[in-house]
Amino acid sequence: MSTIKVGELLIDQQLISQEQLDEALALQKVFPNQPIGQLLCKLGFISENDLSAVLDQKNKRLKLHDLLLISGVIDQQKLSHAREISAQSAITLEKALLKLNYVDEAQLARALATQFDLPYVEINGFELDMSLSHYISAVYAQKQRISPISKIGNTLTLAMAYPLKRHEIRELEDNIRLKIISAIATETNIRIALKRLYNIDALSTASAQDEVNLDLVPDSIVELLSKSSMTDEPDVEEETKKVTERDSVIVKLVNKIIYDAYMAKASDIHIEPYPGKKEVVVRTRVDGQCSIYQRIPYKYKFAIPSRIKIMAELDIAERRKPQDGKIDFKKFGPLDTELRVATMPTVGGLEDVVLRILTGGDPLAFKDLGLTERNQRVFQNALASPHGLLLVVGPTGSGKTTTLHSGLAQINTPSRKIWTAEDPVEITQAGLRQVQVNPRIGFTFAAALRSFLRLDPDVIMVGEMRDEETATMAVEASLTGHLVFSTLHTNSAPETVTRLLEMGLDPYSFSDSLICVVAQRLARRLCVNCKQSYSPDDAELNEIIEEYGRDSFDSSGVSRGDVALARAVGCERCGHTGYRGRLGIHEILECTPPLKTLIKKKSDTDFIRIQAAQDGMTTLKQDGLIKVLKGLTDIFEVRRVCIK
Repeated sequence: MSTIKVGELLIDQQLISQEQLDEALALQKVFPNQPIGQLLCKLGFISENDLSAVLDQKNKRLKLHDLLLISGVIDQQKLSHAREISAQSAITLEKALLKLNYVDEAQLARALATQFDLPYVEINGFELDMSLSHYISAVYAQKQRISPISKIGNTLTLAMAYPLKRHEIRELEDNIRLKIISAIATETNIRIALKRLYNIDALSTASAQDEVNLDLVPDSIVELLSKSSMTDEPDVEEETKKVTERDSVIVKLVNKIIYDAYMAKASDIHIEPYPGKKEVVVRTRVDGQCSIYQRIPYKYKFAIPSRIKIMAELDIAERRKPQDGKIDFKKFGPLDTELRVATMPTVGGLEDVVLRILTGGDPLAFKDLGLTERNQRVFQNALASPHGLLLVVGPTGSGKTTTLHSGLAQINTPSRKIWTAEDPVEITQAGLRQVQVNPRIGFTFAAALRSFLRLDPDVIMVGEMRDEETATMAVEASLTGHLVFSTLHTNSAPETVTRLLEMGLDPYSFSDSLICVVAQRLARRLCVNCKQSYSPDDAELNEIIEEYGRDSFDSSGVSRGDVALARAVGCERCGHTGYRGRLGIHEILECTPPLKTLIKKKSDTDFIRIQAAQDGMTTLKQDGLIKVLKGLTDIFEVRRVCIK
């Protein structure tokens, strides 16, 4: 259905003629930034009151952000960022623009005045006549964020932070028996006027949540660090007292660190204080690599850990032993995210703090896992199995949980009951029944798994096999008609088999239950914005083929003519690193009949690796080299994350 334009709407309402509209359209070619309604008013074809009534009735006013775009105050990139912050923190787009410092109060108020065809005014509180307070009650003025600023004859001019509705203006005119002229002013100006006329603060009724939101995106880190005059060695008790009294600089400083890390897509934040007058080092881990975010003066070395402990509801007085907890950051700042907190006492009576940012969200699409054709086929066959054991292995931070949830999303249907036990629950899916384990109260993975078996499951996911009890129960559950997913901290798929046998699993039960083992790593992806593609010379290509294995390369399906290498360059979008985002590198061991025989014999890892290769498994490094030859990453990244 086509959208009715303002001019057509005014003709339908018989407020203007077609000839008058044509004349206004011709004038608009001379003044392209002027809305057609305002031009019709300037030509005298329609009154401002009639135009305003139609625009309000039909919701035809230009959006405030459109006016800011048209006037060049913001660009589309800033608008998109402000929309993201607005959605995350449940505040208005206008407030997000203000807090991001993309607009100031005056620019926003002028745009609002243009939107509603009202004058913009600046208020000098000292010039206001105190008798103006007699016409509007203090309670009403404070509630509506309005202030009388002048009275001439029977006309009262009201400054407003946001325009009152037409019926509210009419009711007010009837009550005070004066004609009202509306004008737009900044909230700061309104507050100054109300302080002068009524001795009240217009924003004193703001909720605690509003106050938090006003500090969502604090000043720059440099400005924050300059807001304290303390120069001597800080005293721990004195600093702790400051934090418990919510010292605004420390509160904003911690919020700023977390906010910047989140916006940079960091996974972890490391707070590292040092003895004496050495600076506190703050490092962030982005795409698996740690780098220094900021060096903070030593005077904050007690205050920052104490503030984080308060946010995580930890014991602020306990500095002799490690503690761990969580922060629900939406209580303190603009982001709807959780942080896992761990503290560790270090030399000099100090404490290191590490915060893991739990971004949550939806599972990654299965097609985006980056599996090769063979690996995708084996994994999908495992997911289609009615029962059995599917393991995803790798070190901490290698994306195991992401892979498991992508697999679960493939089989998450109303006909299947799926239970998961996780620590913590990072990714949520509708249809899954997800449980957070709590070892402190004895609710371990093994206890959760034992309970799941009484809840009529079809599929069970156990976050991690940490001990023989959990592993044995998982095998038994897979043999009794359940499809079981889990993870393990091992270096490769063949090693996983021997590790579980060494843990004490029965080789016959284990061989019958195992479907496949997915080992994976995460390598940094070359930035698509700046990577430089090139054709390798014979020496470089031969080196990669030798590293892959010349015999194996011939059966990889990659021809020399298809090779397209790329190198890291660096640009603004990737922070001049040359890398942006990560991609998965996988090896998938399929539990074939010959492999089951080796498991029953408790064979060594080398024999299992040879058999898996014969069954079609490519190693982690081989999979990584294939992605190097496709120009997705470079050889240095693959060598960094993969063993031979």
